[in-house]
Amino acid sequence: MRLVVDLNRCQGFAQCVFLAPDVFSLHGEEALLFSPRFDEAQRERVKKAAAACPVQAILADYSDEPTKRVEPHVG
Repeated sequence: MRLVVDLNRCQGFAQCVFLAPDVFSLHGEEALLFSPRFDEAQRERVKKAAAACPVQAILADYSDEPTKRVEPHVG
């Protein structure tokens, strides 16, 4: 399981911190810290945290398959 947060989109509302405090935390008032990999026990909390993000900055990928690199098309 992987977690990706678009920190440029994140506005520091901290809904994720309240819903999954073992995965997300705030450093200062707006800097979000998170664990990109989390264990199965946190799955539901992370899912709720991603859904609660007002700016949809959180993407949780539940597959264990490695991501495939996308080659840019030049032509």
